[in-house]
Amino acid sequence: MRFIASEKTALFIDGANLYAATRSLGIDIDYRRLLDYFTARVHLVRAYYYSALLDSEDYSPLKPLTDWLAYNGYSLITKPAKEFTDAMGRRRIKGNMDIELAIDMLELAPTLDHAVLFSGDSDFRRLVEAVQRKGVRVSVISSIRTSPPMIADELRRQADGFIELADIAPEFIRKPADGRLRTRAGDAGYE
Repeated sequence: MRFIASEKTALFIDGANLYAATRSLGIDIDYRRLLDYFTARVHLVRAYYYSALLDSEDYSPLKPLTDWLAYNGYSLITKPAKEFTDAMGRRRIKGNMDIELAIDMLELAPTLDHAVLFSGDSDFRRLVEAVQRKGVRVSVISSIRTSPPMIADELRRQADGFIELADIAPEFIRKPADGRLRTRAGDAGYE
């Protein structure tokens, strides 16, 4: 997949999906370098990051990351996650951001040439199709190298281009700080 410098481009990052993919690949994303990677290749209009957050906890491990993103060039879209106990008595958390991402992509489509979706969720296939009908090129970034693959086959086929996360990740993997590599998603480590 090639990027065209003059294309008005927006990133739509499904935070939970990207976290699952990077965890499966054993990598840790440096979000400053991710933004720099795209800014150097396209006319970046906006970078959205979607995440559901638990309000019930005094401290969320995602808080440092989401705070950093909000102050450093990302449009952070959050909503409260719902906590519940399933039939087996296990604590579960539900916080789907698909509708928020879909609305933003559809609303921004008339001003874009290229939408880059960081997700492998098959629910986005119809969204990609709708945005393509508006004349926007859509690339999907996820991974087929994870087990199981993080990208749904129908989403991969619908997209104008698929980018294997593992192939481009070396451009924006977090470098070890003080000889240590942080591995927790919530440990933003930014100043």
